[in-house]
Amino acid sequence: MKANYNIENSSYAKKKSHLLRNVLHVAVVVVVVSAIAFSTYFGIKKYQSGRISIKTIKEAWSEYDYQKVYELCKVFLQDNTYNNTALTYYSYACFFLAQSQTDTQQAQSYLDECINNIRVALYEADKSLVPQLQYMLGRAYFSKNTITTHYYADLAVKYLLLAKENGYEADDIAEYLGLSYASLGMTMESIAAFTEALLVRESDSLLLSIAEQYYKAQQLNASEQYLFRIIKNSDNEDIVLRSQNLLGTIYIDKEDYDAAQQEFEKVLIKNENSADAHYGIGVIYEKQGNIVKARSEWRKALKIQVNHPGALKKMSEN
Repeated sequence: MKANYNIENSSYAKKKSHLLRNVLHVAVVVVVVSAIAFSTYFGIKKYQSGRISIKTIKEAWSEYDYQKVYELCKVFLQDNTYNNTALTYYSYACFFLAQSQTDTQQAQSYLDECINNIRVALYEADKSLVPQLQYMLGRAYFSKNTITTHYYADLAVKYLLLAKENGYEADDIAEYLGLSYASLGMTMESIAAFTEALLVRESDSLLLSIAEQYYKAQQLNASEQYLFRIIKNSDNEDIVLRSQNLLGTIYIDKEDYDAAQQEFEKVLIKNENSADAHYGIGVIYEKQGNIVKARSEWRKALKIQVNHPGALKKMSEN
């Protein structure tokens, strides 16, 4: 029995040794294959990065191919992390790609990349480029403010003002500042910026923005004058209707209910589904003591726009 026991142990040991060698061989093969794959992957990446130059990035930029610029810069920056020129092109491509998105989440993602890369680029940017980077950073924050529930208007104002103070010239800085101030509730600053923007370029939307800010400041006559200009000269029907609704509201504040009624009725002739016009007519009836007719108009407003804030508030109060 003892001899047999020793033979069995010897056979088991041989089998174990053979299995161990097989495992080691497999492990060596896995390591070698992994090393080759690893080396090949980074070799390809290095090769790709080596083929991409600032010149190729600039060529894509000159063709307005922002997606290509984005992709080229992303590869280039893997081996040239702090190359200022590539960072600048990368951030600008992100900005324009964000503007073209219909998906707000994707737009936010591009804007975040834009903002992060501009901030990095600002650290070592040539002094002459700093104002332009500040301008683009201000625009990026302005865009982010329009598509999120968070507030970035203060940062938009900060960097747009820095760009302006440092000598950067762009026709739209004053308008972006006006809109950002309006978002922050800084009415008089908004009016000043919009008025400055008018000296550069007059537009119906800009005139309406000024009228709205004057109304918020309760400078009714000033607001009225801008609205008259829009209604008389504009070919943009949507802006004209918005102007007539605001003018009707001003007439209510002035207690000129007949004039207000006329403005809202003009709106309804062009657009019978104007919730604001029905709301305004309801307010006129309320002022005249006719709550039944007032509620009827507010119900019409809510049927058109279920979340109309004015109509919802009035229905809860009356």
